[in-house]
Amino acid sequence: MNRRRFLQASIIAATGLSLRATEANRRPHILLRSSWQVVNIGDIAHTPGVLALLEKYIPEAEVRLWASSDLSDEVAAMEHRRFPNLRIVKGRIGADGKATNAALQDAVDWCDFLLHGSGASLVAAQDVAAFRKYTGKPFGVYGITHGSFLSGNDKDILSQARFAFFRDSVSLARAKADGVTCPIMEFGPDGAFACDLRNDAAATAFLKQHGLEAGGFLCVIPRLRYTPYWKIRGTQMTEEQHRRAARNAAQAEHDHAPLREAIAAVTRTTDFKVLVCPEDQSQMEVGKEWLVDKLPPDVRARTVWRETFWLTDEALSTYVRSAGMFGLEMHSPIMCVGNGVPAIVCRFAEQTSKGIMWRDIGLGDWLFDFDNESEIQRLVPAVLGMVKDPVATRAQVAKTQQFIQSRQRETMSVVRQSLAF
Repeated sequence: MNRRRFLQASIIAATGLSLRATEANRRPHILLRSSWQVVNIGDIAHTPGVLALLEKYIPEAEVRLWASSDLSDEVAAMEHRRFPNLRIVKGRIGADGKATNAALQDAVDWCDFLLHGSGASLVAAQDVAAFRKYTGKPFGVYGITHGSFLSGNDKDILSQARFAFFRDSVSLARAKADGVTCPIMEFGPDGAFACDLRNDAAATAFLKQHGLEAGGFLCVIPRLRYTPYWKIRGTQMTEEQHRRAARNAAQAEHDHAPLREAIAAVTRTTDFKVLVCPEDQSQMEVGKEWLVDKLPPDVRARTVWRETFWLTDEALSTYVRSAGMFGLEMHSPIMCVGNGVPAIVCRFAEQTSKGIMWRDIGLGDWLFDFDNESEIQRLVPAVLGMVKDPVATRAQVAKTQQFIQSRQRETMSVVRQSLAF
């Protein structure tokens, strides 16, 4: 921790002493605002990742989860298998300053500190603003993207935070340019890097059923430019969604042809097989249409298509049994690298700046901009290099893990200081 950070953290600690001045012997209470949606295993992974970090670095704290309304019983049960004592509340804070239900009101009254978890923006900006307005209690922000089309006018509320960690350097620079003035603003890894959920039994059974051996296959994830939520949720399309669907259709072949080339190169020149799998509920269909069904017969024979959705625990148990990953998504690669598995990220402008984190953590050679044709040409050699030079690959992943874990430790130290330890 540098001198400037030390002084900032000391100020935060001093100003926060009143949090527990009258109850000096009790454990601090953290209310984690997270859990954005359950149609994407990456969005799910934010929450257990931050919970695991709090458990590791601030074990003295009691933590409750303030989840969004669509948190399903199935996902909650998965989280409870890892965190059996976790209490989960839902709801909003109304214009009268009161919570919409007794459980949330109790959690708001109970907590000392609100921590906004990782996400595509300050996702729960309205909830954070209401919490701050009606309770006056402190809050912090852990690992978000800022400045994309998903972000609102968050300058004022971010400026009131004790700290704001941004998961990519572009977001951090944008926040500074926007005039956000909270005392600590730095790069902080997405919480999903720390996700450690497991469902080994389900993963093992799936691999056995489909003839995949541990360490003998790669995972690949397809993606359209815009997630087709209108299909996932069965809602009537808006004008904007029609525009997005047209963009998806126009770019689908362009974006998936390089992945097919990489699948063919892997299956024809190595002993590895390939598993085409989803990160969100639309991608089973996308993977079949734009990858599997267009593969030559010999390549298709060594490719497995995951035709059903899965939850984060089974997915991660599968990833850690693979030799690596490549594709058009972000959070499955995050979970892979966080658990020691190499992962190549392909991105495009519609995905905001979050992919830049791969450069920020030292994996720029494994980041490909699919809006740049010259970068697309490098994908197949990179995928083959990842599996054909396992010594160099493992060394790169280990180096990246060390950096991530160092930042996790440092950022959690700031969270801890904000609780007035």
